[in-house]
Amino acid sequence: MAAPVSMCCRLFDRNGALTRVRKLFARRVNRSIARSCSGVTHEENELELTDSTIAGSNFKTRATQKRLRDNSILPFSAFLTDNFGRRHNYLRISLTEKCNFRCQYCMPEEGVKLTPRGQLLSTSEVLTLARLFVQEGVDKIRLTGGEPLIRPDVLHIITELRKLEGLKTIAMTTNGMNLARLLPNLKDAGLDLINISLDSLVPAKFEFIVRRKGFHKVMEGVEKAIELGYSPVKINCVVMRGLNEDELLDFAALTEKKPLEVRFIEYMPFDGNKWNFKKMVSYQEMLDRIKQKWPDLEKLQAGQTDTAKTFKVPGFKGQLGFITSMSDHFCGSCNRLRITADGNLKVCLFGNSEVSLRDVLRSGASDEELLQIIGAAVGRKKKQHAGMFSISQMKNRPMILIGG
Repeated sequence: MAAPVSMCCRLFDRNGALTRVRKLFARRVNRSIARSCSGVTHEENELELTDSTIAGSNFKTRATQKRLRDNSILPFSAFLTDNFGRRHNYLRISLTEKCNFRCQYCMPEEGVKLTPRGQLLSTSEVLTLARLFVQEGVDKIRLTGGEPLIRPDVLHIITELRKLEGLKTIAMTTNGMNLARLLPNLKDAGLDLINISLDSLVPAKFEFIVRRKGFHKVMEGVEKAIELGYSPVKINCVVMRGLNEDELLDFAALTEKKPLEVRFIEYMPFDGNKWNFKKMVSYQEMLDRIKQKWPDLEKLQAGQTDTAKTFKVPGFKGQLGFITSMSDHFCGSCNRLRITADGNLKVCLFGNSEVSLRDVLRSGASDEELLQIIGAAVGRKKKQHAGMFSISQMKNRPMILIGG
């Protein structure tokens, strides 16, 4: 217990931690907190760096410090608790920027410029960062991409993650193309939860949305996940007006006899996906359509940090979920952090401020120094995102380079 207490105290010591963090940023990561997608100048980056360091040292009030030192709360790291009391125990790690699909909502048709291989996180770096976050209280890690099953060492990564004491859940989001073939080994390695992207049940429309063939392989992956006992198997469906909103009832009907949770996701703006408000189908509109077919649809109780509003048709085996990031955000209960494939920490999906943990790690920084920088970044997390219209005007990565 003494070590976490002393670490917390060091973080809040303005004359100690603040000076160390400033020196570390200046010496090791001149451009660590980079608005890499916003085109700001080097001088602006340096100014933001200083601001973030100050925020990192001051992101707890005295009352919050006292609360964090309470014996009932102390085990969770202050470094992963933001200025609004949100504890970030869920880490999403992108294993690759590459993907074998070209989904319209995720990336531009011409593709994206990929980061050189040497600038991507190595296997050991992924595991080092995962270990550090788990030690500080993260108990769920989701592996994303790109398409995570493209990465050759994905089984090894899951096997090693499974060894981390305190990590309760290893999840993955995949397009399902290679899932049927790999899932038995993934399960043996320790994969607990699976989300499969599927935006149409019509093969021709599926191919139009993802700009590739593969519908039947994805459906084989869904069936394999059910066969191996994953329950529920989560299906992620991004709903776009004029494209697939006419399939809402067909997707909902899948939950009658299969242990699926079909999650309808509001269309979100990212670089290159040509988002506009008219294409977005809101949660309420989707819900109203489904209730016309099943008026007895029941709302289920959600966990404190759940992103989905969940419903169930009485008598159906599975359930429905709605991800309402645009029309009814859930920022107040956000417990998620993201590490991109090139090693940047994003504290908000829709924010364009990032800090390069890769650069700090490669500079030879200690765990404590890494934690100081992570704590500063988490301390700068805003209360909520800017709203869909402002987000649509902001420069941010394409979804494929964030980790879907």
